[in-house]
Amino acid sequence: MDLPDGLERGDKVLVSACLMGEEVLWKGGHDLNSQLLEALEEAGVELISVCPEMLGGLPCPRPAAEPPHGDGRDVLAGRAKVLGVETGEDITSEFLEGAWRAVEIAERKGARFAFLNERSPSCGVNQCHSGGGLAPGPGVATAALQAAGVRVFPGRD
Repeated sequence: MDLPDGLERGDKVLVSACLMGEEVLWKGGHDLNSQLLEALEEAGVELISVCPEMLGGLPCPRPAAEPPHGDGRDVLAGRAKVLGVETGEDITSEFLEGAWRAVEIAERKGARFAFLNERSPSCGVNQCHSGGGLAPGPGVATAALQAAGVRVFPGRD
């Protein structure tokens, strides 16, 4: 697995908790990515596990949720909300809380890089669940981390 330029031995790197094998996915379970973890271990970086949705106070498992339109940048800007897919419950505040807590962790630890779970409404990098499908653009936490200057990469295809 290719790692980004500029990643140096000893760097602190945020990684989606689900990619590290922690059972925090919305439906329960994980998305362990051993190849990513092995590559990061070989690079000699310190891994910092984050799950923005859990940091925002959501349970596991939890109902599926996504913005009805737009991406994480739209949620950060107040142009979109995050709603439960089945219930319509507004959980925007939990998604925002988790995103800002992830930024706080990155800043406190000095993390310049993150590898997050692609397609997630929180962690998606190039795509996120929105409007009943996949939309181009970042999830809420990725958008917040990028705005804070963290370089964010998909931790899986």
